[in-house]
Amino acid sequence: MADGLPPLNALRAFEAAGRHLSFAAAARELRVTQGAVAQHVRGMEARLALRLFDRHARGLRLTEDGRRYHDQIARAFRLMEQATQDLRPGGRSVTISVTPSFASKWLIPTMPDFSARHPEIELRVLATEALSRFRADGVDIAVRFGRSQALAGMEARTLFTGEAIAVCAPDLPGDGMQGRTLLHHSLDLWPAFLETVLGQAHRDHLPGPRFSQITLAIEAAMAGQGVALASRFLVARDIRLGRLVQAVPGTLSTSQNYDALCPREDLADPSRRLVFDWLCAAAERESCSQA
Repeated sequence: MADGLPPLNALRAFEAAGRHLSFAAAARELRVTQGAVAQHVRGMEARLALRLFDRHARGLRLTEDGRRYHDQIARAFRLMEQATQDLRPGGRSVTISVTPSFASKWLIPTMPDFSARHPEIELRVLATEALSRFRADGVDIAVRFGRSQALAGMEARTLFTGEAIAVCAPDLPGDGMQGRTLLHHSLDLWPAFLETVLGQAHRDHLPGPRFSQITLAIEAAMAGQGVALASRFLVARDIRLGRLVQAVPGTLSTSQNYDALCPREDLADPSRRLVFDWLCAAAERESCSQA
């Protein structure tokens, strides 16, 4: 290290803390303790003989000097990441972290469209229910299901709203919901669907097999084992192919959506921006086709 240049670990801690405006969030990303991040920042402030952050009860705020310094340090890290990426064989790649259900029922069938448009960019899919820590997990873009909310430093776009419909195999015996088995999954939407959409008071315990993931409940429905509840876009392709039909009219609207997330500063990278914008455009086309 040249004289006067802070250690790399301290610069990483400062960059993460300035992006999150939180020592705790920076510590989670870097997989170190909050105290370690704070110590790195204090050491930098002592070395530079100036304050980088104002500390408040609600969190951190960059000082004017800290903001100017953070802009340059963040740009330097992006340049190093891009330079490293350019060395890897096979051209540029972008890693998308998604839930397993989103991956298998929508993203993977849609990926050929992106490959045809941008053959120079390799998409990598990380299917996991765990929340992504972006740089710490090597993730560029994440898609998650939940209540949409503004996150500091994060670009967020709603891809699909939480509209659930009841689906079953075309040849499933019975009519409507009468005498048909309910297939449950982790979101447990049946009580709300029965009450809101069908006007039926639900019991404390609704019988039927239970699955850990939505995809498994959809597969069971296609196998003729009962009726599953799923977001409309997740089953749209199976309905078009005749593998599923809507069991009863009506849609359950929830306050939870599928959102695409990416650190705002990372979208300065052309590859990430292309993938992020493609996700949003592809989702919009899917929603329009279902209207």
